[in-house]
Amino acid sequence: MKIVYFHQFFSTPQGSWGTRVYAFCKDWAAAGHDVTVVTSTFSKSDLATTKLVEDQEIEGFRVKVIDLRMDNKEPIWKRVRSFLVYAALCTWYSITLRADVVIASSGPISVGVPALAARWLRRRPLVFEVRDLWPDGAIEMGLLSNSVLQRAAHALEAACYRSADHIVCLSPGMVDNIRGRFEIDDISSITNAADLELFGAQPSSTDLPAVFADHKVAIYTGNIGQVNNSDLLLRAAKLLDERGRRDIAVVMVGDGQLKAELEGQKERLGLTNLVFLDLMPKVDLIPLIHASFVSLVPLRGTPILDTSSPNKLYESLAASKPVIQNTRGWIRDLLIDNECGFTVDPDDETELVDRLIELADDAGLRASMGHNARALAEREFSQEVLSARYLGIVEQVDRR
Repeated sequence: MKIVYFHQFFSTPQGSWGTRVYAFCKDWAAAGHDVTVVTSTFSKSDLATTKLVEDQEIEGFRVKVIDLRMDNKEPIWKRVRSFLVYAALCTWYSITLRADVVIASSGPISVGVPALAARWLRRRPLVFEVRDLWPDGAIEMGLLSNSVLQRAAHALEAACYRSADHIVCLSPGMVDNIRGRFEIDDISSITNAADLELFGAQPSSTDLPAVFADHKVAIYTGNIGQVNNSDLLLRAAKLLDERGRRDIAVVMVGDGQLKAELEGQKERLGLTNLVFLDLMPKVDLIPLIHASFVSLVPLRGTPILDTSSPNKLYESLAASKPVIQNTRGWIRDLLIDNECGFTVDPDDETELVDRLIELADDAGLRASMGHNARALAEREFSQEVLSARYLGIVEQVDRR
């Protein structure tokens, strides 16, 4: 079976981004399928090219890399331009590349243009993958305020859902949202996966940043920005300092729109228990996560983000780490049902600090939640299991 996968934000474990598509395509290629990913040079990916379009081979599958760099720190108009140029180039490939099944991964919703071209111009079976609920997410975040553009984006969204032979969502919350609005039956939840081997292996020895030597570390990895509620972590570090709990440090690993501003606030406040580390490859994150006592997964308190499926959640579970997060949807229920973390108020650092102190001071609770986290990862989020389940959907679409 020939599979063409349009995904603008591809990365391998050598990059600083999610590796879901890499892992699944590697497995599908090993199963004998012909897989091509069409992507671009995202700032947090490890891919690079010296040509406008370069064909590369990774782990048995092809990657068509478009030299179209995008960075989340750029103004929104630059990012939108990148989305549109990528969609235009992918439309050409959706028509010209041979494929038995096309997978188009959104957001942004602009990837729907090549998806619809493949479905209606070439009659190719289509799996539409929903990583984020676009355009509602952009509208709630204030990134898409023009009413004409909103209507156009909603029309494109509806066309993609109704044209797809199957919709794959990254969370149960997204499934409920789409099924409730469009009454669609051919829809499944296949979340991000936990690399049990990569994140489960205890690092033998490594040089950790100095903060790990004399602090109990609560770690955050990923984008440092408004959507990720990064300001909450600075306020939590400040409150820990005020309470005299300078033995607990908040470590933020990554980059983003708010990083420079938060670093400046940290210096003005004189906080020694808030540490910023630069982006690093996923493989280099593993020792830091293992050396931390809890993983932080904050997001802004908006309804659309309650459907999110953040990579860091699955990595933390695989590494046997309790999780503290603040969405009010399916992740909250997941942590409660499996007793592997806490959900706190997204706007109040007091509850976050209380939970940090509780976990830092109770080794038994940390161990119990960590054990439950790993068991949950093995039971429900195994990369091999989810990859096989996804491939089963693709094969079913191809047969149908």
